[in-house]
Amino acid sequence: MLGFTRDSFAALRSALWRDAGANAPAWLQEAGYAGGASLHQAFTQWCASKGLQVPESLAAGEFQQRANEFFGEIGWGSLAVSTLHDSVMTIDSGDWSEADPASAMQFPGCYFSSGLLADFFGRIAGAPLAATEVECRSMGHARCRFLLGSAETMQHVYDGMTQGVDYDSALAGMA
Repeated sequence: MLGFTRDSFAALRSALWRDAGANAPAWLQEAGYAGGASLHQAFTQWCASKGLQVPESLAAGEFQQRANEFFGEIGWGSLAVSTLHDSVMTIDSGDWSEADPASAMQFPGCYFSSGLLADFFGRIAGAPLAATEVECRSMGHARCRFLLGSAETMQHVYDGMTQGVDYDSALAGMA
């Protein structure tokens, strides 16, 4: 793991958006995916240093508590892990570090985090996951909300949202 200041990360994101335009989201997400394995390894080592079981063996409540502690300690912010419609995992944070409330973006903007969280939680779940940010502090929301699920489920949510359906309704329509 490498320490990277929040200001440096914000400057890098801004430069990518400015100079790469429409390519910036894909580049940020790809970089996030690339970091998932190291983040998972760091979390596993962190759990061991606390005398805990491997993350994949923690009970759901314990996992959520420990993941919140870990992400907070390494500077990403607090998070709450839950489920929605029994088909997706939700990750919510009111202080997520990638978000920039001053940016007034029209779309969710935590693309690096989407890749990072998809790979990290996919390793915990033992199955590939896709992530979609559906609420973002960069858009003026009170929290960042990421949905994690199968690629098919996330595609369904994305398709619904592009047609003006909110993510909750898109998920409810899958049942």
